[in-house]
Amino acid sequence: MDKKDLFDALDNFSQTLLVTLAEVEAVKKNLKSVVEENIALHLENDKLRERLGEVEKEAPTKTKKNRDNLRKLYYDGFHVCTDFYGQRRENDAECMFCDELLFRE
Repeated sequence: MDKKDLFDALDNFSQTLLVTLAEVEAVKKNLKSVVEENIALHLENDKLRERLGEVEKEAPTKTKKNRDNLRKLYYDGFHVCTDFYGQRRENDAECMFCDELLFRE
């Protein structure tokens, strides 16, 4: 291999290294933004879990109270289902939609 071929091969190798370095820098930049986004999402997720825990502590009493109010309306002869809400039940006949709403878990 003569000196010119050796120099050309070394020059090509140098150019390839520069291109590879640019690609590595681009990947590094993308990775940095992904890591930053991941950290932000983790923080937001932790805050949402904390808030959800607070809401869940309050929810059972509110839900039970609301369901008791709907049962009272139903036993007074009114529909509580979304299809016929507020309409009087004829002859106090049972409504499967109301029953499903009131007695589901």
